Amino acid sequence: MTSAAAKIISAGGVIAFRTDTFYGLGADPFNVTAVRRVKALKGRENKPILLLLADLSDVDRFIADRSEQFEEVARKFWPGPLTIVGSAVANLPSEITAGTGTVGVRIPADDSVRDLVRECGGALTATSANPSSGEPARSAKEVREYFGDQIDLVIDGGEVTATEPSTVLDVITSPPRVLREGAIKDTDLHG
Repeated sequence: MTSAAAKIISAGGVIAFRTDTFYGLGADPFNVTAVRRVKALKGRENKPILLLLADLSDVDRFIADRSEQFEEVARKFWPGPLTIVGSAVANLPSEITAGTGTVGVRIPADDSVRDLVRECGGALTATSANPSSGEPARSAKEVREYFGDQIDLVIDGGEVTATEPSTVLDVITSPPRVLREGAIKDTDLHG
């Protein structure tokens, strides 16, 4: 299934897959057409899209300045459900950053998810697989109910067990600021 997903991603397609939190919509973050398609599926106009990375070595492709704060929280919480927002590299499409100059990246805790991301080039968009007004999809069946045949491949990774999305932490500001509390609590980050 991962080789089929990799072919679709390299051809500019969109997949849905189980992350270590909920199901996500995956596309090549450098393919502007594919990212626009993800935004259209979500009904999402100008909001940044977070990225899943396969390995720590992929971070420099997306983050321009890995500050000491970035390194510290990455060491402590990755792999895991923490999305770290940092300064985006200059060549990252504005469809990912929504013109903010920042990008949120995460290395998931699930080995099979990291393997899929690695097979697809080391990075995938991973915005939740649901229209903006809906709840995040918890199964491949829910993804299909939301989107029908509008997605090139839905990888059935079983039902998710997560109850919360990833926590989103902005490390550009000092001290770092929680933009969305999720699986990792604010007290864990600052404790």
